[in-house]
Amino acid sequence: MNKKSMNLKEFSELLGLSQTTVSRALNGYPEVRESTRLKVLDAARAHNYTPNARAKRLATGKAMTIGHVLPVSKKHEMVNPIFADFIAGAGEIYSDNGFDLLLSVVDDVSEEASYRKLVSRGAVDGLIVHGPKVNDSRIALLRELGVPFVVHGRSTEIDTDYCWVDVNNKRAFQRVTEFLLDLGHRRIALLNGLADMDFATRRGAGYVAALESRDVAVDPALMFHEEMTENFGYETARRLLSGDNAPTAFVASSIIPGIGIRRAISDAGLTMGRDVSVVIHDDALSYFSNDGDEPAFTAVRSSVRQAGRHVAQALIDRIATPDAPVHQEMLEAVLTVGRSTGQAPALRQVLDQGK
Repeated sequence: MNKKSMNLKEFSELLGLSQTTVSRALNGYPEVRESTRLKVLDAARAHNYTPNARAKRLATGKAMTIGHVLPVSKKHEMVNPIFADFIAGAGEIYSDNGFDLLLSVVDDVSEEASYRKLVSRGAVDGLIVHGPKVNDSRIALLRELGVPFVVHGRSTEIDTDYCWVDVNNKRAFQRVTEFLLDLGHRRIALLNGLADMDFATRRGAGYVAALESRDVAVDPALMFHEEMTENFGYETARRLLSGDNAPTAFVASSIIPGIGIRRAISDAGLTMGRDVSVVIHDDALSYFSNDGDEPAFTAVRSSVRQAGRHVAQALIDRIATPDAPVHQEMLEAVLTVGRSTGQAPALRQVLDQGK
């Protein structure tokens, strides 16, 4: 018999077990005895057996599919490297566990109906919630529908327990703002995500906390919220650098507007790192590398691909054991110093004069 063509029925007969038992053993169901699970896994390796998706669906009664719903207002995320890297990381976990990915792009008014339709049709076994807002109605909806879900991020104003994986955004931005303050900067601009997005709220809170801890006045004219595009970074930095009392440093919520800030600094005839400092977040992206012995940008590194893996695994675990305690995981960002930061010009001038 060709090992590669062995189907579930043949593999089960070889082991003297039912197809349901074999399928549940391969998929890690807790009700299968450990000795049976090891027997099935050893035999699968020995016979090069890989169950096909249709057989797994029939045997387990599951769709073997994870759903991602994106409203059309966020359609730029389809080509955004941040979203692409998240899906790449999550996809690795789905593949390892025999799950498919279903991506639905819908208009804003149809978003709730799309969730309800996916669940009522049994099209997905679980859902990933992207881009949570400060008070996100999708969490209550999915709890009502009784479907396993994990939020990539958190929702500040939701008090009920739910599964989430998030970066410690407040601490990350408090830390980078303190880093710039230590370099003598006092005029620090914040280029953040949309104001109703939870991550942007937390990052803004970290920025403000750092300034207030050093008795530096918080200037609303230096705080900006917009889609995190290169043009947002460029146009905002261009206006600020051409005005009076320009900032000497920028904190950007992504490498994408950070690249725009770097372009504006160059167009103004200035040098990034010497005349103007820049710190970015989420620099660990496959399409925009910030690696090397001395990275171009000082950054708080947070791997989006790794976050995708963690979120996907948390959801698959939730599907397998729906009554387990909710999974809540905080990932810490790592500060890496690059060429984009230096002492504030005024401080550097004082130090130079003292030599």
